Amino acid sequence: MLDFIKKNKWIFVIFSISFLLGILTFFTFIDESFIELNYFNFQSLLVIDLALVLVFFFIIVREIYKLFKDKEKEGVGSKVNLRYISFFSISILLPSILIAIFSLILFSVGLQKYFDQKITTAVNNSYDVAKNYVDETRNNIEADVLLVAIDINRNAKFFHENPKILKDVLRHQRLIRRLDEIYLLDSSGEILMSNVRDVTLEFVPPLEKAYELLLSDNRPIKITDAITNRSSSLLKLESFVDTYLYVVKFLDPKIINYLKETKQALNFYYNVQNKRTGIKITFTLIYVIVVTLLLFLSIAISIKFASRFFKPIVNLVKASESISAGNLNTKVPIIEAEEEIDKLNKNFNLMIDRLKGQQEKLLLSERHEAWENVARKLAHEIKNPLTPIQLSIDRLKEKYLSKISNENDRENFENYLKTINRQIKDIEHLVDEFSDFARMPKPILKNIDIKKVVTRAVDLHSLSNNSINFSFLCEKEKILISADAEQLNRVFINLIKNSVESIMDKSKKNGEFAYKIDIEIKETNNYIYCTIDDNGIGFSNKNLDKIVKPYFTTKVKGTGLGLAIVNKIINDHDGKINFKPKHNGARVEIILPKNVS
Repeated sequence: MLDFIKKNKWIFVIFSISFLLGILTFFTFIDESFIELNYFNFQSLLVIDLALVLVFFFIIVREIYKLFKDKEKEGVGSKVNLRYISFFSISILLPSILIAIFSLILFSVGLQKYFDQKITTAVNNSYDVAKNYVDETRNNIEADVLLVAIDINRNAKFFHENPKILKDVLRHQRLIRRLDEIYLLDSSGEILMSNVRDVTLEFVPPLEKAYELLLSDNRPIKITDAITNRSSSLLKLESFVDTYLYVVKFLDPKIINYLKETKQALNFYYNVQNKRTGIKITFTLIYVIVVTLLLFLSIAISIKFASRFFKPIVNLVKASESISAGNLNTKVPIIEAEEEIDKLNKNFNLMIDRLKGQQEKLLLSERHEAWENVARKLAHEIKNPLTPIQLSIDRLKEKYLSKISNENDRENFENYLKTINRQIKDIEHLVDEFSDFARMPKPILKNIDIKKVVTRAVDLHSLSNNSINFSFLCEKEKILISADAEQLNRVFINLIKNSVESIMDKSKKNGEFAYKIDIEIKETNNYIYCTIDDNGIGFSNKNLDKIVKPYFTTKVKGTGLGLAIVNKIINDHDGKINFKPKHNGARVEIILPKNVS
């Protein structure tokens, strides 16, 4: 699929641009705050959409021209390809035309019904009802202040003698009249009495102009604040000296918001009503452009899809012609196709490989023979110095062992000589197997303690690498496994040696650090998991696939057989080995079945 997208990236790029422009056009028409729908922006959108239509048209013409050229040049599959494209294009075109006609009629009728006289009347009435409710609520404040003033003036003498009762009356009046605040003020705006607990937080005094108006006209003064949704009224109390009644009522913010939303909806309704003809024309243009874009896009995709569908068949025909001419190196390209066609291509290539197999067997036998000759010569060159080394060890033992007086040093000396002697025998054995690498002997399976095998390999390297901190962890005292002890010993010696060399290489490049090799053995579900972690130079990701191939090495003096032999031994034990790069080092994981008999 990715190859198909890469090969047709221009179509997908243009499709993406068309999709984004479609979204841009849609939001422009439904949301005026997105992009201002003026003449220039409208013309710009249409010009860009039309330009994309022309681009798709050019792509289609180019692809059809290529098809006709291929038909003249090869003729294989071109006719069927053209028929497929024609059928696909007609099957898209006819439904698109019918849907376009039906949609335009439906849109025109629906738009006309949307602006029916009954709907217009309902829209107007909804706004009038909301506005009248707000106006009535604000006007009722004048009647409320008059009624409260009458009650207070009627009992003025009593309230003069009992001010506490007056305060209770104010509180009851606020509840009865459904007012929010009631104040008694003097002419300077100072609060004489109030039903509000903390007047410093909520009190907004009336303007001086309101007091001036009351001097000339004894009617209540109505004060409206649209910002805070506050309605208030001020009236002079005739039975009191320099005392004014000031009442406040807040409108519900939800009602104000509903009124604003209703007004916006009303404005939008009439705006759309005035632009009905323009909207119909715009919808028609956009629909035609979108349908044309979809049609051209479908045709372009059908051309590409048809070419992709018939290309594997054309490749099979060409390959069969090449094979009939005697060219067995011919391969059918494996490209992304339908499952059946993909299977056909693979089986065809498998058939070619089998035909070619007999010829390759001769070449492979000659190659193996050459590898054996080279390995045999190398084994001969390595074996030559082993005998003098063995004789030298015997001479050292005879000459110096008796001269060592300290018992502990003598024991260590003997262990060192035994270790060297054992390694010489291992080298001799390795040289023997190096010569017959292509005929690697099968393991001789016995029940062995793998912990003992790993311990011996760790001890061997820890003796000669005192600067490295070796950590060996095994939960059990003994773990039995059916394996060849000698071959597994070679595996762990080789792997630990590689870890040591990796640490030393890193030390040469980066300087000294805390050298560390951690080995762990676990037993889970009849499988043995052995991990070797080091903080050396690590593995390169690009070499992981080649690391176990014969004769592949990254070392200057390496033979490229070490890890190949390790992998062969693990595979012969029905196991698996994984090489994993990690942060600041490497990990080798060996998985072996127990298979204890």
